Amino acid sequence: MAATRRTAQNRPMDPLTLTTARLLLRTVGPQDTDVVYAACQDPDIQRWTTVPSPYLREHAETFVGRLVPDGWACGSMFTFGAFLSSGELAAMLGLTPHSPGTGEIGFWAAKEHRGNGYVTEAASAVARWGFASAGMDRVEWRAEVGNHASRAVALKTGFTMEGTLRSAIYNNGVRRDCWVGSLLPSDLGLPSTAPYLPAPSSPSSPS
Repeated sequence: MAATRRTAQNRPMDPLTLTTARLLLRTVGPQDTDVVYAACQDPDIQRWTTVPSPYLREHAETFVGRLVPDGWACGSMFTFGAFLSSGELAAMLGLTPHSPGTGEIGFWAAKEHRGNGYVTEAASAVARWGFASAGMDRVEWRAEVGNHASRAVALKTGFTMEGTLRSAIYNNGVRRDCWVGSLLPSDLGLPSTAPYLPAPSSPSSPS
């Protein structure tokens, strides 16, 4: 029997903290303006994500001071900063509810902390939280075709690649193709809020 959980779709939620073996995942606020601004000066973050480019200090101030708290308050976006025990910002992740039961995860890693598995560790924790506490039965990942670093994180987290969507990302005035993948509760050994009936396999065509 599927577990019953309250959906977070369009409902306010209080910011919360998650912990992993190496990370503290918490919301970000005005005290984090400097580290967010510094991290987003990285050309790769500006190239492969939808953060503004050039990234100005006012963008960081708006992000931590308005967009993040408003997202939690209205249930439109749940943002976590991934911090090391030293207090350094290693990554930023967001889980955005879409249609009921479906959310989309996005992330970026601070340049100096790439290659250590932090984003995979954080993404796994955020996805588990989305399934267990935020009423989600499907978490999608999307990235522009060519963003192999993001794709590697998604695969390590357990996402199944589902194909390429044409003109599905709008970034800096240009529409681009993107890869799409999905993660289901069953992929992590968790129950769904609603029964899932996969499509039957198509019979082989006669030769």
